[in-house]
Amino acid sequence: MKNILIVGLLIAVVGTAFGSVTPASAQTTSVTGAYLSASEQEDLIFMREEEKLAHDVYVTLYSTWRLPVFQNIANSEATHTAAIKRLLDQYGIADPTAGKGVGEFTNPDLQKLYDQLVAQGAKSLAEALKVGITIEEIDILDLQTRIARTASADIKLVYSNLLRGSENHLRAFTSTLQRQTGETYAPQYLDAATYGSIVGTSNRRGGWRGGNR
Repeated sequence: MKNILIVGLLIAVVGTAFGSVTPASAQTTSVTGAYLSASEQEDLIFMREEEKLAHDVYVTLYSTWRLPVFQNIANSEATHTAAIKRLLDQYGIADPTAGKGVGEFTNPDLQKLYDQLVAQGAKSLAEALKVGITIEEIDILDLQTRIARTASADIKLVYSNLLRGSENHLRAFTSTLQRQTGETYAPQYLDAATYGSIVGTSNRRGGWRGGNR
């Protein structure tokens, strides 16, 4: 399966679950008495660009394949990255995406990953849909990790909404792959039980979901 290239690239480029990130300031940020650790700041910065990566890949793949699922989920991802932007503004953290167009990233690892995923998704519709599933798998893992390591209630709420959205997107891409190509996706990052539980559940509200037509 050609998706092996994606898997190898994701591991090489971003380590475990998009884990490579350029460190932010080591100082904490205070807003109305609330403090963020350096790692919480770094996580917000990284998630802002990771959600942008998903949006930009889907916009680009839609322009190639004209399949509505890519445009619908890209619209949802725009809402995701805007939610992170509000948190950056709230805590006075500089936006890493400022001045960046589609396919442009501050984080060099995400820049390389975007280029490779778009190239992979251009090979066939099946590969494009697998790229979408792979992005959502990893996004789910990243959000789960970041929910667990923040003490901020407002950040947890946003991350939890994004997590529900990513689960909805995973279901949409998986069902579209099956319907459009007849292929069944084998999870690359989520364990089989977790993946099966997500795709076997109906869409959940509150996750800024995109359609799957």
